[in-house]
Amino acid sequence: MSAMTVTNASRDHDRWPSRAARALYQPYKYLVFAPLLGIATVLFGSLAVLLSFVLPPGLAGRLTGVVWGRLVALITPVRVKVEGRRNVRPDQSYVVVCNHRSQFDILVLYGWLGMDFRWVMKQELRKVPVLGVACARLGHIFIDRSQRMQALASIEAAKERIARGTSVLFFPEGTRSLDGSLLRFKTGAFRFALDLGLPVLPVTIVGTRRILPPATLDVKPGRARLILHPPIPVEGRDKEDFQSLLEEARAAIASAM
Repeated sequence: MSAMTVTNASRDHDRWPSRAARALYQPYKYLVFAPLLGIATVLFGSLAVLLSFVLPPGLAGRLTGVVWGRLVALITPVRVKVEGRRNVRPDQSYVVVCNHRSQFDILVLYGWLGMDFRWVMKQELRKVPVLGVACARLGHIFIDRSQRMQALASIEAAKERIARGTSVLFFPEGTRSLDGSLLRFKTGAFRFALDLGLPVLPVTIVGTRRILPPATLDVKPGRARLILHPPIPVEGRDKEDFQSLLEEARAAIASAM
């Protein structure tokens, strides 16, 4: 993709409704969207917990997560375009690495990634009512970033949950980028990929920062893109090659931002 195409795509996703439409959206946001978001999160989180007792965690998570993500996008409203679906094989496990610019990234990934995956998420999210319990029941991976040895132990235990067709998803920046730039990547995802011999799947999300800026609740309607890049194989690399693997994945993600 040329630099001009990337620039035009970025401008396309930065177009927003008129000033009058933005003013009309404010009461809708607080009187309709916010209550429906809360209800949908509690409903589908509770349903995920219940289904996890009778269905495999991956199936329970997909049945509830896809509907939750797409429903919230519908009531925002947000349109999501997926590119590169042919790059993913449904029977292959991946280490998925994705940029992180907004909390809306989570909804986009749940709704449109189309894979059975387990998140690697910070320990604090376990305390979120309903959502934390649901994530624990579904087998997502909590790490305490303040305790390096405990974090490594959590990642090590997670290896047993990655079976054929089940992937693990990292935000390698470790946190949301406040200014939209791509932050420095941490190495955990790439060591994990080399340890398990799994290809790395770089994913870029574009547009969510304008929909829900970081550190705010100022949600807006808009459009987002989810780009699935060609996987990066790890065959022939040893465990000391994590830095080159990291740089290759980061370049792929950056190429579509």
